[in-house]
Order: sequence, then C-alpha cells, then structure tokens
Amino acid sequence: MSTLTATAEKPRTASTRPDYRVTGRRVLASEWAKLWTLRSTWITLGLGLLFLVVFGLIAASRYKSLVGSPRMDQDFARSTAVSLSLFGANFAQLALGVLGVLAMAGEYSSGTIRSTLAAVPRRLPVLWSKSAVYGLVALAVGTAGAFVAFLIGSRILAGTPAAMGLGHAGAVRSLLGAGLYLGLVGVIGIALGGLLRSVAGGISVLVATLMLVPGLMSLLPSSWQDAISPYLPSSSGRAMFALTQDATTLSPGTGLLVFLAWTALALAGAAYRLLRNDA
Repeated sequence: MSTLTATAEKPRTASTRPDYRVTGRRVLASEWAKLWTLRSTWITLGLGLLFLVVFGLIAASRYKSLVGSPRMDQDFARSTAVSLSLFGANFAQLALGVLGVLAMAGEYSSGTIRSTLAAVPRRLPVLWSKSAVYGLVALAVGTAGAFVAFLIGSRILAGTPAAMGLGHAGAVRSLLGAGLYLGLVGVIGIALGGLLRSVAGGISVLVATLMLVPGLMSLLPSSWQDAISPYLPSSSGRAMFALTQDATTLSPGTGLLVFLAWTALALAGAAYRLLRNDA
C-alpha cells in the first residue's frame, strides 16, 4: 500500500513549468518592445526631431535676412551657426521629456504596471531599464536632429558673420552636448513619471522646471540670481552645449556634472517611491 502511494505521488512533485529567469537583458528587451508599441512614441519623437530641425532653420533664415539691418538685436547679432541651429532645443526638450513621462506614468494610468512588477518582482530593474532604453533613444534623436539642423543651417548662413563648419573649435562638442542634454531630459521625464505616477502631474513639473522656474528667477535680487540661476536644470543643461561661456554661466563640464546630479536626484526619488509604495 505504501509503495503504491509513493508511486502515485511522484508525478505531483514534478514541475512542468519552463525555466524562466528575470535577467537584465530580458527586462531591457521588454521595455524596448513596450516603448515602440506605443503610437505616442512615434508621434512625439517625430515632433521632437521636427522642432529641433525646423526651428533651428527658421532661426538661421531669420538671422540671414537681418544681417546688416539696424533692426537686428545686439544679442541676436552675436549668434553663431551653432546657437542658431540649436534654437529648437528649447522646444524639442518638451516633446522628449513629455514622452518620458508618458512612458512611465502611462503604465500607472492604464494599470499595466501591475503586470510589469509581477514579472519583475525586484522592481528597480524596471526603472533602470526603462530609463536606459528611452534615454538612449532620446539621445539618438537629439544628436541626429542637432547635426541635421547644423549642417543645413550652415549652408543658409554661408557668407554671414555667424557662418562656421564642423571643423570650428567646439562645434562638434556643442552638437554632441545638445544630444546628451536631450537624452538626459528624457531620463528625467521617466523619473518624474515614476515619482508622481501621474501623466498630468509629471508633465506639469517638467514644464515648470525647464521653463517657468528660470523665468521666476528674475523676481529675486540680482545677487541671488547670479548665485542660483547657473545651477538650475535648464541653465546647467544649456551650458552643456553652449559654444562660449561668460562669468554668469557654467563651463560645459561643470554644467554636465550639475545636470547629471539633477537627473540622479530625480531617479533616486522615483526609485524610493517604487520600492516603498505599492502600484
């Protein structure tokens, strides 16, 4: 009797489930697939690229039309091919940052985050993978847009005081810095989406951080402005791709370090909430 019982119970202990392991490569592949299945990804990336190129060309055309005219503003007259070509970065950053918020906060709005965290119980690999995947995509789009805008803009500006080529000192560094800045803005968008878990809230904080807060700094005493403004996310980010610097701006290397610190702070907040709060 005992022999029959032992024989009957053996099939119950055998597992027929496939051997499944959560690895970093699989999480990255999952986040890559999720990103490109969203229609908003294609639309928003296209808008970011369009803003970067089109507004840069408009700025270059405007400069050429005003060369030698008394109507040209003195600050605008000091523009270079790099600064004119990257004029659209201010608009592209919003598109790429908003898509980052949508990619992360959208999972909370739709409820798919529960399935994601069930598949990856350790949670943090989801944040790191999503940030890495989208950050690299935003970096590629931003860098490509910066170079396209510069190469076409340089043709428009040929023969003007702003004309310069890729061989000009600092030109390539500025274009690469613009692409890196836009990639990090995308990562900050991911972090804000994970921290606030709200599409509207994440976009509002992103816009306020990049556009509203710098404008409000004018309300502070000038001594405070000089001490604080260079270290704001928008100011330190612009220093990454500025061709020239003055006493009120950071160097490209320092700007990069400050902007990386802001990015790390946002990711740390998102990581803390992801670990401490349920989906």
